Amino acid sequence: MDTQTQTAAAPVAGFEFTQEKPVALTDRAIAKVKEAMEQQKLDSHCLRVAVVGGGCSGFNYDLDLVRESKAGDLVYDIAGLNLAVDKMSARFLDGTVIDFVETLQGAGFKFNNPKAKSTCGCGSSFSA
Repeated sequence: MDTQTQTAAAPVAGFEFTQEKPVALTDRAIAKVKEAMEQQKLDSHCLRVAVVGGGCSGFNYDLDLVRESKAGDLVYDIAGLNLAVDKMSARFLDGTVIDFVETLQGAGFKFNNPKAKSTCGCGSSFSA
């Protein structure tokens, strides 16, 4: 099955995009992040989502479990998971839904970003 032609997954029920909440996660993504946090005993950490320069298309997505958000981050709760997004990244990620997918080729987080003009084959790099 070609994952590039799949319909974008819906964010967790009840989530509404706002300027202060530019990124959503699916139920599968939230479950996978919480599972990783539990396995690594990172109970008080949050998921930090960012855009960094690089990659074959110009920008890369970055996910990290951090103890504390950085000053100026947008921080909000999605189904009991604290999410932090820096304001520069929020401009590139506005409306993005992060899903967790498992295919024959592997498993990982997939970014469904309406701001991405193009993406690379690996799905972790995009141009805006």
